[in-house]
Order: sequence, then C-alpha cells, then structure tokens
Amino acid sequence: TYIGSIVASVNPYKTIPGLYDCAAVERYSKHHMGEIAPHIFAVANECYRCLWKRHDNQCILISGESGAGKTESTKLILKFLSAMSQHSLELSCREKTSCVEQAILES
Repeated sequence: TYIGSIVASVNPYKTIPGLYDCAAVERYSKHHMGEIAPHIFAVANECYRCLWKRHDNQCILISGESGAGKTESTKLILKFLSAMSQHSLELSCREKTSCVEQAILES
C-alpha cells in the first residue's frame, strides 16, 4: 500500500508470475504513482520522472529486517531504471536520426 510517496510492501516468500516482468515495467512506466495498484516500479517511476522532468535529486530508502527482501527490491528498482534509461536512449537516438534526416532533406 502507499503512504504518500512511500510504498510499504511484504515479501511473499514465493514467486508471483508476472509481478516483475517486462509488461509490468511497461505498465508502470505509463502511469503516475497512485493511478494503478501499489508497486515498487511505481516508486521507481516517480523517482525517474522527478529526476528527468523536474531535475530534482532523488533518493530511495529501502529498509527492513534481515530476509525482508531489501536486496531484491534494490535489484527491481535498478531493473526498472535501466529499462527506462534504455528507452530514453532509444528515443534520443531516433530524434537525432530524424534531425539528421531532416537536415539532409532541407539541403
């Protein structure tokens, strides 16, 4: 559940299919936090948006007891941020190409 911009989660100690796959990354990258069900990707997406859109520094604090899933949570956040930055890189490359193509067409 969300508590403001904080997500409180519980380690289910079992695999839940589809919870952290590419479709989940895609789904949470298209929504603001609170629009769809609470998820660690929603927190990561909010940080990513604030970093790049508002140019605000970001920090994610992951806390819990031993075995609570802190390392796995960190891996999931890095997975999401990596996917988002790869997507941004692909868009940037496409925009540069289209600008080059436009310059060639204009000359």
